[in-house]
Amino acid sequence: MFNKFIQRRRANSHQDDQTVRIPMRLNLLLVIVFLLLLALVGQMAYLQLQNGAAFKAEVNRTDNTIETNNVQRGMIYDSTGQVLVGNEAHQAISYTKGVNVSSADMYQVANKLGRYLTIDTSSLTDRQSAIYYLADPAHQQAIAKKIPKANVLSANALAEASEDYVAKHFDNFSDRQKNAAAIFTKMNGAYALSTTYIKESDVSTAEISQIGEHLSEMPGVKTSTSWSRSYPSGNSVKSFVGTVTSEKQGLPADEVNILLSQGYSRNDSVGSSYIEKAYEPILKGTKSRTSVEVSSGGKVTKQIQEYAGKKGSNLVLTVNSKFQDAVQSEIDKQLPGGTCQGAYAVVMNPKTGAILAMAGDSRNPNTGKVTTDALGAINQPIVMGSVVKPAIITGGFEAGVITPSNNTLVDQPIVLTGTSKITTDWNQNQEIPMNAAMALETSSNSYAVQIGMKMAGFKYTPGESVNNVPTSMFQTLRNNFSQYGLGVKTGIDLPGESAGLKGLSGRKQIGSALVEAFGNYDAYTTLQLGQYVSTLANGGYRMRPYLVDQIRGTNKNGGLGAVEYQAEPQALNYVDASPEAKAIVKQGMYQVVNGTSAHRTGADVLQKVKPGIVAKTGTAETFVNGQQTVTSSIITYAPTSDPQVAIAVAVPGLPETTASYLVNQNIAAEIYNLYWKDVQSDNGFK
Repeated sequence: MFNKFIQRRRANSHQDDQTVRIPMRLNLLLVIVFLLLLALVGQMAYLQLQNGAAFKAEVNRTDNTIETNNVQRGMIYDSTGQVLVGNEAHQAISYTKGVNVSSADMYQVANKLGRYLTIDTSSLTDRQSAIYYLADPAHQQAIAKKIPKANVLSANALAEASEDYVAKHFDNFSDRQKNAAAIFTKMNGAYALSTTYIKESDVSTAEISQIGEHLSEMPGVKTSTSWSRSYPSGNSVKSFVGTVTSEKQGLPADEVNILLSQGYSRNDSVGSSYIEKAYEPILKGTKSRTSVEVSSGGKVTKQIQEYAGKKGSNLVLTVNSKFQDAVQSEIDKQLPGGTCQGAYAVVMNPKTGAILAMAGDSRNPNTGKVTTDALGAINQPIVMGSVVKPAIITGGFEAGVITPSNNTLVDQPIVLTGTSKITTDWNQNQEIPMNAAMALETSSNSYAVQIGMKMAGFKYTPGESVNNVPTSMFQTLRNNFSQYGLGVKTGIDLPGESAGLKGLSGRKQIGSALVEAFGNYDAYTTLQLGQYVSTLANGGYRMRPYLVDQIRGTNKNGGLGAVEYQAEPQALNYVDASPEAKAIVKQGMYQVVNGTSAHRTGADVLQKVKPGIVAKTGTAETFVNGQQTVTSSIITYAPTSDPQVAIAVAVPGLPETTASYLVNQNIAAEIYNLYWKDVQSDNGFK
């Protein structure tokens, strides 16, 4: 009994201890909570009372950033000051993306703007439509519910999955939605505070009026002005002036990173070819700069224009637009049919290298379709034929294999085993002694081949194996021709120039080294012929051809301003033959037109040209669609005593008829007539 009593007392005592401990723990917890609350109040007091002003200022803080806008592109003029490429202004609708603008914000603006503005939706993709659709938060949430395991996907993965879902399952967007989606896509592609065109041309008066009335409802939308290239002198200049990308095209894909690093925006227009591309840094101008003050909430609070921008500088070309158009028209008129592959002409000032005209047509012999192709003169290599003979004979003089006092060789068939017999067209079997001038007058193939073999160190013996001809003959001849620009780039101030085409030059092709000597193997451009004949005309200086004569600013009336750059003639090298040797070559070219031989090649048409000229014609054997054809070419300059103008013409793919050979001379003769009429008077020249 007593023991049970003791046990009950001990149990009760233990319960009392537990009862006492519970309030003590609770009290400790309350004390901790109180201390934490006290610390929080203290911190709040610190923030509110001591630093409240500073934090309030931080909330109201503004950031300054720079907004840029495009300016007019520089214009392009001809040598007489006539506008070749100008700028046509268009009413446009633009959008300047604000700071911290959300997709939902742009979605609302795009829908509102779409009520008043219609744009092209032909390039709108399913993916772009999906991005537009999901910019509405309600749509985004609804689609997310249809994505498996959406709650475990990252934000990017969920967005991509949602876009895939919409692109796959939503194919019935209305025209209104497509229009808004296209507008949204343009907005979405802009950087913060960058301006993009929503519609840059063909904006109707009604669209301008309606949008103007509702601008306050569409933050960032503006009525503005855009510019596109215009061609008041006709579109023919496009073939060498080049083109500019549209706002829709934006920066070229292969140059986008480089151009972005130079301060361009993705939707900027940029020169994409030829002069427009080569002189892009000059023509583009300097964008305007506006300082924009933005609150921390993303609201623009102030705008101050720091720099109004500067229109691009203008280019003045060396070409005379009237003469250029006339030369192009002449080629159009005289272009043969049949197997002809086109016709090209280059007119140069031989003293400076200035391009006076560059024209051409490309012709598809299968369909007969003709395309204006002035740039074919710099990028279409053609096997030219005997026009190279003045160069090979000059090379013979330079190498010392002939001299001004001893340059007579025998025109005879060149017979080497292992290759075809080589003869001059009018002499198949005879042995006819002739000097260098007569060889040019009568266009002796045999003479040219003998010079080439001598330059290569090969002593010709009839019947010997062609395999004894050293393969170094290829390089020997090419080194000689390159002095004149044949087979190397001319250095013209245009991108895309071809250096020509060189044939294979191994032991198996050694027979071709012989015909290389008279222009029937490697291919050259018409511009290379123009540089070559200019070198002959000016006494041996290979002048760099150029199209841009001046860079000029804009005066207050919008016309040509002060000269910022003036092109200077540049000699790339000098052909170091003796004056006596050069005089013999010139005499031979004079005899091509004015000689007494029945075999001279330039008498039919060129002898009638006044003032008098010198020339060398060329005929190369070619093939078109398996049919044997010829290239008809010519190099010529005038006047004889004081050359003012040099001309090169090439017409590839002609049928093998005597009449077709004269097209080169007919084109050249008419170009002379046009030059003395439209560019320079022939008064005082004989």
